[in-house]
Amino acid sequence: MSTPRTRHARRLFAGIGGSYDRMGSLLSFGEDPRWRRFLVSRVGSAELVLDVASGTALVARELMRCEHPRRVFALDPSEPMLREGVRRSESLPIAFVLGRAEELPFADGVFDALTVTYLLRYVDDPGATLAELARVVQPGGVVSSLEFGVPTNLGWRACWRLYTRVVMPAIGRLVSRDWYEVGRFLGPSIESYWERYPLHDQLQLWREAGFEPVRWRRLSLGGGVVIWGVRAR
Repeated sequence: MSTPRTRHARRLFAGIGGSYDRMGSLLSFGEDPRWRRFLVSRVGSAELVLDVASGTALVARELMRCEHPRRVFALDPSEPMLREGVRRSESLPIAFVLGRAEELPFADGVFDALTVTYLLRYVDDPGATLAELARVVQPGGVVSSLEFGVPTNLGWRACWRLYTRVVMPAIGRLVSRDWYEVGRFLGPSIESYWERYPLHDQLQLWREAGFEPVRWRRLSLGGGVVIWGVRAR
């Protein structure tokens, strides 16, 4: 069932699929692709992987660059973003699925691993969503999540806040109205999420969802955070 929060997320991304990859790299000073590569590295040699909130399939395509055979499913609730992912992945055997992370259309324990990108700020109950992600991964499988972060250093945090509140909306305005709306939304959304769920609380949600051990790493002065955990046996 969609909610105002999830409906807003779908509206936000409906018009930016064609420029999403390029703008994501630009607005993060080229760091976003590096964050995604680190995210993918956490799942090791898993053969059957579900990529949740796949969008334009950036992570799904990165998953396919491994040296050994791998099957990848890419799931996203936004049909326009998913269509762009299909277009950009024509030569790759990725299976695309229209669906919601809160109610995955898969049986228990199907996947060897799962990746998820920039999702938990957009759901109403992050803990319940993490439990649903855990449900479709076999015991011993890894779930790896990338989220935007807020720098902990006060000086860098002030720079981050200036960039997200002033510079990003200004850049977005130069590109399109859709990107202006995204630029205005991202900074307050990221900061609000970390105020509601500081790192300690996020790690506890992971453990309550059935992951142990749970690890994490801040990237690029805290602008990105990857959390990964093993589904308990």
